[in-house]
Amino acid sequence: MILAVRNLYTSYGLSQILFGISLEVHERECVALLGRNGVGKTTTLRSIMGLTPPRQGEIRYKEQNITGLPAYRVAKLGMGFVPEDRRIFPDLTVRENLDVARKAPASPHSTVWTVERVYDIFPVLARLDERKGGYLSGGEQQMLTIGRTLMGNPDLLLLDEPSEGLAPLVVRDLGRQIQQLKEEGLTILLCEQNTKFAIALSDRAYVLEKGQVRFSGTIAELQDNEEIRRQYLAL
Repeated sequence: MILAVRNLYTSYGLSQILFGISLEVHERECVALLGRNGVGKTTTLRSIMGLTPPRQGEIRYKEQNITGLPAYRVAKLGMGFVPEDRRIFPDLTVRENLDVARKAPASPHSTVWTVERVYDIFPVLARLDERKGGYLSGGEQQMLTIGRTLMGNPDLLLLDEPSEGLAPLVVRDLGRQIQQLKEEGLTILLCEQNTKFAIALSDRAYVLEKGQVRFSGTIAELQDNEEIRRQYLAL
C-alpha cells in the first residue's frame, strides 16, 4: 500500500469540511474520489498533500506518517499534486515551465522523467515548446501542468479535477494520456466531478457526500450499485 488515510477531519477556519475520511491507494492503481461539487474531494487531496493540514486523523505514505508535514516535504517524498487551477508560469515557455520543475527522484526505484518523455505522453506540448504558458489553451495548460508535476518524478500523482472546463474532444485525449501514465506504472489518486471520465480510468472508487465516504469499492461494484449512483452521483 502506497497511501493510507485514516479518520481525517479537516476544517477551513470554523467551517469543518471533512468528517472522518478514510481511504487507501495501492501501488500501480488509479483510485477515484467521486461526488458532486463541494463534497470535500479537493480538501481531501489538499490534506494529503499538506496544503490544508487536517485537524485530526493520520496520513501514511510509503509506511511513513506524513500527517501535518508541509507540502514541500511531502513532495520530496515522491508525491505530486496537479491543482485544479493549474498555476503554470504564464511568462515562461512550455519547456521552461517543465525545466523549472525538474528534481531528483525520491528513491532509486522512481521513474525518471525528462522533457522528452513528457513530450512523448503529450505530443502537442512538443509542438508548443517555445510558446509561453499564458498563450496556451485550457487543455494545453492542463497537459503542461501534469507534465510539470511529472518532472518531479512522483510515485503517487494527485489529480484534482483534470477535465474541468475542457471541451469533450480535449477530455477524450486527456483520458488517453492519463491511461498511458497508468500503464507505465504510475499510481494515481483522481478527484473528479466527471464521473464517466473517472470510471473509465479507475480501478476503485470512493464516493463522498458532505465530507464523508458513502461508498468504497471496485468500479464494477459501483456500476452495479444503482442507489449510490442515483443518490450521490446523479447517474
